[in-house]
Amino acid sequence: MRVNVGQAKTDLSRLVARAEAGEDVEIARNGVPIARLIRLEAPERPGERFMAMKGALAGQVFLSEDFEFTNEEIDETPVSPATRCPSFQPPDAIAGGGR
Repeated sequence: MRVNVGQAKTDLSRLVARAEAGEDVEIARNGVPIARLIRLEAPERPGERFMAMKGALAGQVFLSEDFEFTNEEIDETPVSPATRCPSFQPPDAIAGGGR
């Protein structure tokens, strides 16, 4: 669809709706196309790809019968941020040390 600049100013909401529906809308000045309204894909939210994979390994990961810890023992095991991530630095260390 091609519209002139004046019509685009008047009908911008309608033209944007058409672009959202997947239609390319060209805006022309004196019959010469100068701009195009097109639909943009929604940006991916953080973690979206990760959540899409939820359950992808179901039935493929198993613990052997001789696994050493029970669920209760694992839950009771203290884990500090430093244990999980060797490069972890407490906030006060980043800010310049102790007080």
